[in-house]
Amino acid sequence: MPSASAIHIIGGGLAGSEAAWQVAAAGVAVVLHEMRPARQTDAHKTGKLAELVCSNSLRSDDAMNNAVGLLHEEMRRCGSLVMRAADAARVPAGSALAVDRDAFADAITAALESEPNVAIERGEVAGLPPAAWDSVIVATGPLTSPALADAIKNLTGEESLAFFDAIAPIVHKESINFDVAWFESRYGKGEGSDYINCPLDKDQYEAFVDSLLAGEKTAFHEWERDTPYFEGCLPIEVMAERGPETLRFGPMKPVGLTDPRTGRRPYAVVQLRQDNALGTLYNMVGFQTKLKHGEQARVFRTIPGLERAEFARLGGLHRNTFLNSPKLLDGRLRLTAMPRLRFAGQITGVEGYVESAGIGLIAGRFAAAEKSGVSLARPPATTALGALLHHITGGAEAATFQPMNVNFGLFPPLEGRVKGKERKRAMAERALADLDDWLQSPRAAAE
Repeated sequence: MPSASAIHIIGGGLAGSEAAWQVAAAGVAVVLHEMRPARQTDAHKTGKLAELVCSNSLRSDDAMNNAVGLLHEEMRRCGSLVMRAADAARVPAGSALAVDRDAFADAITAALESEPNVAIERGEVAGLPPAAWDSVIVATGPLTSPALADAIKNLTGEESLAFFDAIAPIVHKESINFDVAWFESRYGKGEGSDYINCPLDKDQYEAFVDSLLAGEKTAFHEWERDTPYFEGCLPIEVMAERGPETLRFGPMKPVGLTDPRTGRRPYAVVQLRQDNALGTLYNMVGFQTKLKHGEQARVFRTIPGLERAEFARLGGLHRNTFLNSPKLLDGRLRLTAMPRLRFAGQITGVEGYVESAGIGLIAGRFAAAEKSGVSLARPPATTALGALLHHITGGAEAATFQPMNVNFGLFPPLEGRVKGKERKRAMAERALADLDDWLQSPRAAAE
């Protein structure tokens, strides 16, 4: 049973779960506080730890050519619970790492429940954590409870930034019309047939866009009206408002696909990706939406192949909040106004499942080292973990700070002139070598 000197982690999402695992692996006691199911959010459906509420994809798993894939590999080398669970719950998704969301959450929940150094307490931590908690990681994610969010805002004197995040619908495979739809990955990537494709000709595409724009949308509360969207997860109808061709060059791009009925590339296409291990559910890729539920069913059934679609889950919209981290956090994710509080995950201004878990991993290691009296060096900025950490704790401009996915643009440049795929591979090789050195000598003098 964890002792009175345990590290307290608030939030049992991906970041909090990963942080708890890292703390426990270091031999330090941890209490993980999760308010669900006692208090639910607008987006969650269960009380499971690390429940995925949006896409079931952790994105590219290509460690040598993609920064997200590199982050996957770095986390695996750090003993990540999130990556272990994701690998075990993997479903076909081309070169991406997508998971059966239930199996994924079940694995993380079971692992933490059975870990002797972890105690899980259900219930909301309202307001600032008790003063007796001398080491706290706040990993409450984008859906931080109002009481805690207000306490943090009052403590820092900063207005919390916020944006809307939208959820894509999930369709029962058996309801898809395969006289029209077909299996194929763009350019034959992955297994070559990891996605279901629904083609549209020019008239069908234009009619769909018109219907999408005319559909009745979810109304915002007065206090939500000025909250910006995150560009990486725009609702489909917001993209459509930017111009009639926006979708055809975005989530509905037809490149790399051939309609077997015509032998030609379609004018536009809707792709669906497997959402569970059984292959019975598929999510509509890039179709985050704030359409009302009745409108979603009506509009999306105008897509060829989805005329009789049955939805396991319709899309939705929730508000996300995040800190102005470059201004408020130090290099080890501690709140400068109250250093006993660390922050991790999406609330720090990283965007994406893996990025959130990655910051949770780092926060857990920092907290465990500090509790043990060890001076832990920051991961090198040449690594994906280090590049993300550097960005949110000083690399980004505080005045214009917005959520950020991991990308090679955050990494220090290479010496010499290296371009294209060779540049990405060289950056990845440098990152993994530097990460291995850091893992072997983590007590290097802290700056």
